[in-house]
Amino acid sequence: MSVCRGQRALSNGGQEERGGRRRPVTVDSSKAKTSLEALRISIKQLKWKEFPLGRRLPCDIYWHGASFYETENISFGQVNKFPGMAEMVRKINLSRALRTLRELYPQEYDYYPQSWILPEEYHTFTAEVRMARDSDPSWKPIFIVKPDGGCQGDGIYLIKDPCEVRGVGGLQSRPAVVQEYVRKPLLIDKLKFDMRLYVVLTSLEPLEIYISHDGLSRFCTEPYQQPTHKNLHRSYMHLTNYSLNIHSGNFIHSDSAHTGSKRTVSSVLCRLLAKGMDIKKVWSDITALVIKTVISLLPELKVYHQVDIPAGKPGPSCFQILGFDVLLLKNLKPVLLEVNANPSMKIEHEQELLPGVYENVPSPVDEEVKVAVIRDTLRLVDPGRRRSSQKPSPSLDTMTDFHTEPPDACNTDTPTRPEKQNLPPLCLKQVYPKYARKFCHLRILERVTTLFIRFLGVKGSMRMGPTGFRTFIRSCKLSGGSFSMASGDILYIDITRRWSNLEHRESGMCLQAFFEAFFHLARRRYKGLVLHEQVQSLVEFCYSQLDSMDEKRLLCSRALVERGRQFTTSRRTDVHVTSYTPLVNCSNASCKLTDYKLQHS
Repeated sequence: MSVCRGQRALSNGGQEERGGRRRPVTVDSSKAKTSLEALRISIKQLKWKEFPLGRRLPCDIYWHGASFYETENISFGQVNKFPGMAEMVRKINLSRALRTLRELYPQEYDYYPQSWILPEEYHTFTAEVRMARDSDPSWKPIFIVKPDGGCQGDGIYLIKDPCEVRGVGGLQSRPAVVQEYVRKPLLIDKLKFDMRLYVVLTSLEPLEIYISHDGLSRFCTEPYQQPTHKNLHRSYMHLTNYSLNIHSGNFIHSDSAHTGSKRTVSSVLCRLLAKGMDIKKVWSDITALVIKTVISLLPELKVYHQVDIPAGKPGPSCFQILGFDVLLLKNLKPVLLEVNANPSMKIEHEQELLPGVYENVPSPVDEEVKVAVIRDTLRLVDPGRRRSSQKPSPSLDTMTDFHTEPPDACNTDTPTRPEKQNLPPLCLKQVYPKYARKFCHLRILERVTTLFIRFLGVKGSMRMGPTGFRTFIRSCKLSGGSFSMASGDILYIDITRRWSNLEHRESGMCLQAFFEAFFHLARRRYKGLVLHEQVQSLVEFCYSQLDSMDEKRLLCSRALVERGRQFTTSRRTDVHVTSYTPLVNCSNASCKLTDYKLQHS
């Protein structure tokens, strides 16, 4: 199954025309919004052709500002968004996706703070906090509440007790995620900071992930103190969001990548290196965090894909730039804060000249990082790359061990040779499938998703009906013994009803609900194994049953075809004999009649 496969390229731009000439790549930037300026600079550096007002004829690349769905009926070219990505990285969906894989692999997915979804898990949140306090009276937790649809720090606040969640009866009207607050962050200049890393997906099937060698470090504007009841409200101390801290009187706009309230990631890593810290391990841990998070998003992204770009129908290929917000602890362990489907690519900031009077001022640090990310993303997906320059993806047998290099600013290795057009070396480095060997076992849920899609019943649907679930149970031969088909119906009703209430959507079994049902079946069937082994065993069993069924169908189909051929051949033979014999007989009769006339004349 091909899922939004990006047409990757590292050429100097352009496509073949007659006579060997190359025409420039065309880019529709009419929907680019806040990324327009950086995109425009990138297009000029590549000597491509921009269509700022759109174009009647198809373009090679469509650059959207918000989502895949901004322009309808694109059947050609590439779009810089994947269908469903904006929905999947919302705080609730991301938490659910990571929680599902943490259930399978607890040690692999320990980089995301423990989270509860509000309002439906408020009582669970309250009960678990109460139990933890009873077992350890000295525990004094701090929690951070993040609205599901919030951005730029909107609506985020800190609490010490579940009863402080805003809303009547402890239930707030806005869906949100509440997490344990990270209490021991690494500090630089006594300030808390996070890192915005730019991750580029050029394909989902096969999965291809690139990480930019540089990003942005966003600093708080007040010296950090351990959170107490008195300072919980001081956002400039606890929240690293740029959109919040820019309003602080202590915010420092800087022309240097090494100073100010916004710096480059490479400058921060160099500073850690100067203190004797192992930044190679830090960067490897960050890379692993990125790969694991993308793997957690893949199952639902593939469900969205089969709805919006169904197989066999014309549609664009996709790629996307994601923003990963990562915090380092004192022990240098990276913690994922959130993922942004539409990271800000603005290369300027507002500066107040007079009270209430602002003007846009270029930001050298933003321009240095963001223009490189956009330009090199375009180079990766350049449709004019010749086939001879394409490199096949490495196989699992040839993939290197997991060892990544930190950004070039801290790397003494010789840089990659620049390409034509005097462009600098690519700032994007492939991390998947290059390091797939270490992570391929985590992709087990994609095989479960394939089962889900197979039994959806209605093409283009994202929810499985009761008939589809019964067909799944029957086809995979999961009923029998103490688990009957009626038990399967009850399981479907119980899980689907609860998930429908949680999501407040139409009825039917969503993918996460199917995962829950699949885990339940795996636990029943393979007792004594750990959960990921149970799921793996059930996956193999289901696929073996379906392969056997498909093989029988194929044999039956071949037998029917062969019988049809024999029948057709037989009919053709009969017709041939019937039509030929009378002619011979008539000829013989005619000869005999002639002889008779001659004899009796």
